[in-house]
Amino acid sequence: MCVSRDRTAGFAVYQRNLHFDAVRVWTMTFQPMVFQRTATLISQSDPETYRVGLLLSGAMQRSWGRQEANYGKYELHADDSSQPFELRVRSTHGPISCVGIEIPKKQVTLPRGRADRLIGRPVSARNGIGALLAGALLHLTTDTSVYRPTDDSRLGAILGDLVSALFAHVMEEDDRGLPPETRRRTLALRIQQFIRQHLHDPQLTRDTIAAAHHISTSYLHRLFQDDGIPVMAWVRHQRLERARNDLALHAMPVHEIAARWGFTCHTDFTRAFRTAYGTPPRDYRQQKLHTQPTRPSVSRNSGAKTSA
Repeated sequence: MCVSRDRTAGFAVYQRNLHFDAVRVWTMTFQPMVFQRTATLISQSDPETYRVGLLLSGAMQRSWGRQEANYGKYELHADDSSQPFELRVRSTHGPISCVGIEIPKKQVTLPRGRADRLIGRPVSARNGIGALLAGALLHLTTDTSVYRPTDDSRLGAILGDLVSALFAHVMEEDDRGLPPETRRRTLALRIQQFIRQHLHDPQLTRDTIAAAHHISTSYLHRLFQDDGIPVMAWVRHQRLERARNDLALHAMPVHEIAARWGFTCHTDFTRAFRTAYGTPPRDYRQQKLHTQPTRPSVSRNSGAKTSA
């Protein structure tokens, strides 16, 4: 991010960061400034994250492409680290303050193309899901003394769910005017994305998938019937494909690969793998080892990395 000061103001910034595994929560207090995320900066470094900010004082204008949006106090806005934009923040009464969250895109359980519809859009933090997310951010940044280091992963997961819920809520509002078949297909794509991100969880079942999307298991079944495959068969296929890829690329024991992708019983994994691909997983690995071409050895010089 490139930061420059407003011509009428001094350069003063206070920022505090809180890390909850891969999720970062931050607070900022600063004088009027201009923040830019340029194509050059993106090409140099892209963390593949979404940032959701909450303006607590001051006013802000965002421009990206040919679009513009204005934000006032207690409004949320989302940025994508992969998209250029410019933020101009101003105030007539003292410094500007805000709080926000930066989260890996892979932790937002929605298809990226769909989630991008929220980028730059003003969302109220005074009610609904916006208020829930705002309340959580304000609570965390006000007092962290009551939490233990072991709470970090739990808090990161909760914050990820709140950001996903905010994105989903806005998209569902937009989808109300769409034809029923389009809404069904959109929901099915969202569920498939959710499943891909939770394949490692052995507790991923019809009930947990349906509950996460506020639908019945029978409706979940009908959604997958459209593609001609039962939902849990689709889950098993996704797990097996990832296990097969790992067998060809990693030397870790077969039972560890199975567990990595949600198979709790090694025997069940071996049987399912042989049924799907016609050979046991160990034999498949041996076949891949013998068919991979031998590469010439290359000496590599170690060097220090620099980050933009």
